[in-house]
Amino acid sequence: MSSMPFYEPTSPKRASNLSINSSLLEQARHYKINLSKLLETALIKTIQEKKQQEWLEQNRTALEAYNQRIEDRGVFSDGLRSF
Repeated sequence: MSSMPFYEPTSPKRASNLSINSSLLEQARHYKINLSKLLETALIKTIQEKKQQEWLEQNRTALEAYNQRIEDRGVFSDGLRSF
């Protein structure tokens, strides 16, 4: 997968309305949890996981074919390794 970020980190922030359990919101405020930062971090992780799943699904056939070829024929270095 690419090492380039999948989003633009320097993009401007944009306001959004969310509904949050009031008890959780009170506790978050008590512990001074930055909800915006927490949500961004969680979104980054979740989107990365979704993109990885998507990539695996898109490339499943090729990965299975490659693995089958290795199982059938071995790898280039099989005859060269001394361990």
